[in-house]
Amino acid sequence: MVVEFDKMIQQVIPLGVSDLDISSYFHVAYGIDHNFLYGCGVSIASLLMHNERTNFSFHVFIDDSISDIDLARFRELSDDYNVQITLYIINSSSIKTLPTTKNWTHAIYFRFIVAEYFINKIDYLLYLDADVVCNNSIEGLTQLDLQNKVAAVVTERDENWWKKRAQTLGFPEVSAGYFNSGVMYVNLAVWEENQVTKKSMSLLMDTNINHKISYPDQDVLNILLADKVVYLDVVYNTQFSLNYELKDQFHYPVNQNTIFIHYVGPTKPWHEWATYETAKPFSDARSVSPWNNVPLLKAKNSNHLRYCAKHMFNQGKLFSGIKNSIQYFWAKLSN
Repeated sequence: MVVEFDKMIQQVIPLGVSDLDISSYFHVAYGIDHNFLYGCGVSIASLLMHNERTNFSFHVFIDDSISDIDLARFRELSDDYNVQITLYIINSSSIKTLPTTKNWTHAIYFRFIVAEYFINKIDYLLYLDADVVCNNSIEGLTQLDLQNKVAAVVTERDENWWKKRAQTLGFPEVSAGYFNSGVMYVNLAVWEENQVTKKSMSLLMDTNINHKISYPDQDVLNILLADKVVYLDVVYNTQFSLNYELKDQFHYPVNQNTIFIHYVGPTKPWHEWATYETAKPFSDARSVSPWNNVPLLKAKNSNHLRYCAKHMFNQGKLFSGIKNSIQYFWAKLSN
């Protein structure tokens, strides 16, 4: 599959005045659709509130378009923190044939657009999913030497999980460490040398491989980068699902040393049913962002309505729980 990534960027909207050479910034990029726009804005704010001395340049690759209201919020964020934020409007029609799931849209492939765009422009890039919240200084990451490795990443779960993914995918080398693609510090020159994007597209369209894939972009990156990454401490990608709140008991892995909290799973901290203490790092960052007075998002699809109902009952909000349960069953019948 040949994707002309350079033709996918329809518009570039720079916010904030740049008075430094492009190489002087620490570059952070996101690839999102509109469902993750709220989270992206707060994620940027979280980095800024914990890293006042870092010269950031943020890059947000957005599917299709951005409303005037949302554009104004990003502009306000740029002005409030005197930081450079650039928005890139993407026409993603050429990648909509790639595999997706109910939890992951084609926006997961924007990380490849990001990488291709910045090759030969900058050396390193921190790619973050929009459900990642900064909780501490990233100074250690800014000083990291990747040498000849493609990226710095954090493994998921444990060795049993790595072996299971390796067996499912049919690539034994993955058992050495299966990583999460939501936080990746990328060495762009080595990414290009290894033709990571081109090979990823080939794997995604390979009928011998793609039926084995459960986590589309993440699985192919693990196959291709099995011996080409630096493994970081879990503090750089501490995963937590807000749906754990539905359990009688659960472990909250975030502590004072945690640098990035990754809110995995279908319930996100910008959802109105996610008002838990475990979402406080997000709400703290939200309070110092232009999204402070923007209402948390309501459930829009059957999957979200189902979880919204469960969480409302869990929080003792009986009426809201019943209301969302009815809406969920109605949505299921309508599909």
